[in-house]
Amino acid sequence: MTDDFAYLNARLRVRRSRLLPESFFREALGLSFPGLLTHLREGVYGPDLTGDALPDLDRAIMVHLDRTVGDLPRLVSGQAREAVSLLLMRADLANLKTILRGQQAGWTAGEILGHLGAGTIPRALYGLMAAAADPASVVQLLALSGHPLARALREAVSGPPEPLEMEINLDRGFYTALLRRAQELNQPLLADFMRFEIDASNLAAAFKLAGLGFTGPAQRFFIPAGRFVPLRLFALLAQGEAAALAELGNTALAPVAEARDLPALERGLRCLLLARARQGVQDMLGPGLANDYILRKEWEAGRVRLLARRSFLGLPPGAIEQELFCQ
Repeated sequence: MTDDFAYLNARLRVRRSRLLPESFFREALGLSFPGLLTHLREGVYGPDLTGDALPDLDRAIMVHLDRTVGDLPRLVSGQAREAVSLLLMRADLANLKTILRGQQAGWTAGEILGHLGAGTIPRALYGLMAAAADPASVVQLLALSGHPLARALREAVSGPPEPLEMEINLDRGFYTALLRRAQELNQPLLADFMRFEIDASNLAAAFKLAGLGFTGPAQRFFIPAGRFVPLRLFALLAQGEAAALAELGNTALAPVAEARDLPALERGLRCLLLARARQGVQDMLGPGLANDYILRKEWEAGRVRLLARRSFLGLPPGAIEQELFCQ
């Protein structure tokens, strides 16, 4: 066990070499579901794939992520472990949103679990939360575990019951606490990336509000501490002024400045975040390499799930191609 990043980054360089190449996704785009399973069994997902049904593949992805991403904090100690745990808590945030959305949509616990990534919350606890009857029960289960996100979730759930506002309140509590801790750990690269994520979250939220015909004050939906998206721009976008994105033309968010609908914006933001994380590959004495690996592995898992559902449902390759690749 070590309290610095040298050992962890050496391990990560090996794991990065085992990421599925782009050629895999190009080839798999046209495969049948049995063909996709055969292809996956020949690679890194093979040891975790024990059945031939869609739930078996979802379970294999979940187990694989736990084994290749969820174990990272255990490879280091001290502040290095805490920094890596902060990175994984972003998956916890996404997972909690998935659980809340799944409850609202009437998903089964198995369907919810099939969409979760690898965070810091134990898989058994995720199982209990996925089967919980309502958001208040999810809060209670997380609070009993002492997880750092319990307070943010409690405050989000105790507010207005609208799903979007609940998720934004959860984001706000999460990023406020984690950005502060990243600064306390003297991890400027990590703090900078979180600010970029805040900007991305604000842009997506503004487009969602516009799609709902929002007309009220925008401030309660805005997450502060981003770098490129001020409240003024957020309010314009929330009112449906998508052309206001042109203000981002001279910033790191310029590639999404021409987006005019939510799907195009979210695709662009996802690719921007991946590219931004890739800049941390040279951070040999910090968490940059871990950040890049975690995001790329989560993106890989999401793409495999997308391929599986396309082939299982018999959809044409063109139905998911835009979602599968970054230009």
